[in-house]
Amino acid sequence: MSARIGCRDLRVSARGQEMLHVEQLDVTAGATLAVLGPNGAGKSTLLRALAQIGGHLRTGQVLLDGQPAGHREMRAAVAAVLQRPILRRGTVAANAASGLRLRGVGRAEAARRSAPWLAKLGVGHLAGRDARTLSGGEAQRVALARALAVTPRVLLLDEPFAGLDATTRTDLLADLRAVLDNLDTATVLVTHDRHEAHALAEETALLVDGRIRQHGATSQVLDHPVDTECARLVGYTNLLPPALTGQPDLLVARPERCHPLPNGTIPPPDSITVRGTVRRVVPLGGGTRVDLDPEPAGNTLACLIPADSELKTRPGHPATITIATADLRPVAARSEDRIAIRVPLPDPLA
Repeated sequence: MSARIGCRDLRVSARGQEMLHVEQLDVTAGATLAVLGPNGAGKSTLLRALAQIGGHLRTGQVLLDGQPAGHREMRAAVAAVLQRPILRRGTVAANAASGLRLRGVGRAEAARRSAPWLAKLGVGHLAGRDARTLSGGEAQRVALARALAVTPRVLLLDEPFAGLDATTRTDLLADLRAVLDNLDTATVLVTHDRHEAHALAEETALLVDGRIRQHGATSQVLDHPVDTECARLVGYTNLLPPALTGQPDLLVARPERCHPLPNGTIPPPDSITVRGTVRRVVPLGGGTRVDLDPEPAGNTLACLIPADSELKTRPGHPATITIATADLRPVAARSEDRIAIRVPLPDPLA
């Protein structure tokens, strides 16, 4: 299937400094691409460049259905939803119809075409309410309805779940996924949250320092980072160097996969163990975080254990953590030193 939106050698600069360089990116009709990256990585800059808006210097090509596209073509094809929805004075219904009205659609027709989107996004019952009285989650649903009502060929979502509480965010994720599954729209979602990427996107690109560091199927990218920066982005925040594990590669692990071992307990098979001293123990409501300073010296390792765990440990006490080899990933320390993903590690205790 050919790409609905894409770019080639896209560069964005400001005050003589390059902010973004994407050699190639394509999103097909009906697909969602998540662009995951830390603050300042260039995620929003990429969206503005694809939409052909903003005052920064751009070079390269933005493609729409395989053809170079400028501001006029993209304005007709694109709808965007921002992190903080901008709603006009007036009713929810009027706001949902405003995108169509700006495109020259008559008032009655715009209302007819936008009303189903309010219903699909769970805010149809609010159509007559003043938009300024909405909660954050409700306002974001109205902004999404407004964008979808224009039947965009390309939908750009710039951190649309930021600032929402956990329940509101989860509900909106589920409703939006159901909507996107039935569209022929190419969607680009900018986020810093891997769970949002997993819920909505078939493909994920990791953007670091204005460059795409890793791109592929979402399940592969989120579970097999290629270097330490990508690993941190997708939750593999524990770094275990060869001196700590006896393995040839730098390894990474997620904190929830690192388990403190009760005293006198034999480590499970097919795992590695790391000994050290407890730095701190932090209750987190649904669980407890235990930080360990490993021996020999290395980066502090974090473990997340259930709140009802019977394990008792205190700062300054010796402790041992165990990590299943299936939960470890080999990575490169630097992007230019990327290594191939290897088969599960052998048990170093065997």
